[in-house]
Amino acid sequence: MSEPRTIKKYPNRRLYDTVESRYITLADIRRLVIDRIDFVVMDKKTQEDITRSILLQVIAEQEHGGEPLMSRDFLSQIIRSYGGAMQGMIGSYLEQSLKLFASQQRDARERIKSVGDPESAEAVNHLAQRNYQRWRSVQDEIYRTLMNAAARGRSEVETLEGQ
Repeated sequence: MSEPRTIKKYPNRRLYDTVESRYITLADIRRLVIDRIDFVVMDKKTQEDITRSILLQVIAEQEHGGEPLMSRDFLSQIIRSYGGAMQGMIGSYLEQSLKLFASQQRDARERIKSVGDPESAEAVNHLAQRNYQRWRSVQDEIYRTLMNAAARGRSEVETLEGQ
């Protein structure tokens, strides 16, 4: 696997693509993501990897224009999740949910390509059922994990109170 493309962020806030030898915008960063081009954004001054913060800026720009993807309530819930005991699990859950959704989209596109096939409606129905079952299993796993964590927390409190 080749090295990711390096984008340098200069103190003047400009982004420089070292492969194309030109300054780029957040729209160009978005295009790299859409085209699945692996890249890293490095702060020129500190040599710190700031890729995540640049990706968040791309998301903020996308949310600002047009129809937003994330509701105000959803964003508030994400903010509330930081610092909690379940922070890592919530991030993992959201990531796995998006991966599952992308996989489902690919499967649906493949099924739709075969629309002339009389079995395609049945296949799409089967796909929807399978996706629902996957989603339920992910939700059930999260629920079990939360309940186990809560039970462990109660047990620890009871142990401390008994001392």
